[in-house]
Amino acid sequence: MAMLAVVLTACGSSIPPPSDRLATAEAAARSARELGADREPNAQLHLRLATEQIDQAKGLMKEGDNKRADLVLQRAGADAELSVMLAKENNARGEAEKAQEKVKNLKAGK
Repeated sequence: MAMLAVVLTACGSSIPPPSDRLATAEAAARSARELGADREPNAQLHLRLATEQIDQAKGLMKEGDNKRADLVLQRAGADAELSVMLAKENNARGEAEKAQEKVKNLKAGK
């Protein structure tokens, strides 16, 4: 049983740090912030989740648990990307509302 634990520990530590996935998740979170994810509640929620998961993954990487860190970063990346899409949708909705108001004003002769 002790040998199995040693083998499993050795296998877990042989996985390289998921640096690329970390960079991707951080970039997506940064994009969400820049797109105004804080102005849309659902986007803000997913951005917060992504940020928490990124922090958790960094801690796991420091502990050498790169496999779990990679899994957490997969979730972080998905949450960050969802936040980006929700922020983009919110921005598009705002632009559409402005355009509709402009058309309405043009039709009314304003």
